Amino acid sequence: MSNPRLVPAPISLSFSVYSLDKELFEREYQQLSEADDDPINRWLRLAKARGETSDTDPVILELLVELHKKVDALELLIKDEVPQRLELVSRANIEAIGFEHFKLKEPVLREGREYYGRLELPVHPKRDIGVFFGAVSKNLAKFTRIYERDEKEWSSYVTARERVLIREAKEKQRRLNR
Repeated sequence: MSNPRLVPAPISLSFSVYSLDKELFEREYQQLSEADDDPINRWLRLAKARGETSDTDPVILELLVELHKKVDALELLIKDEVPQRLELVSRANIEAIGFEHFKLKEPVLREGREYYGRLELPVHPKRDIGVFFGAVSKNLAKFTRIYERDEKEWSSYVTARERVLIREAKEKQRRLNR
C-alpha cells in the first residue's frame, strides 16, 4: 500500500475496539448522526423546501439557528438533561489527517483491528462525530464507516488544513526571497 497523503491537524479521538460492545457503539453512532436532526433543523429544512427563507439572509438565519441550539443546550444543562456519551476505553491525539486516513501521535492501535471512535471535529459549530475505522498500522487508521454529512465536513476540514499549509509555505518562501 502506498502512503496516504496526510496533513498536520490537531484533533482529539476517543475510541474502543469495536468488538467490545457492538450494539452500544452502533446506537451512539446513530445518535451522533441524528444530533443535527433536532426540531429547529427540521423546521429550517421544511421552511427552505417551501421557499419561506428566500428573502432571508442565509448567514443571519444560520446564526439564529445556532443561537437557538445554544439556548436549548443551556436549558438541558440547567435541567441536568445533558446527553451522555459512551465511556470509550482509549484517548489519543491525531497528528495528521487525510481524506480517508488519520495518523495518531502514538502507536496504540493493533493492525487489522476494527474500532469505534468519536472525533472532536473542529468546525463551526464544533461537534463530535462517530466513526468506525480499521488499523492499517500501529498509528495509521482508515475510515470504514462515516456518515455522508460527516464525511463532507471532514473532507472540507482536510482541504482547509491543506490550504493553510500552502499559504504558510508561500509566506515562508516570500520571506526567504527578500
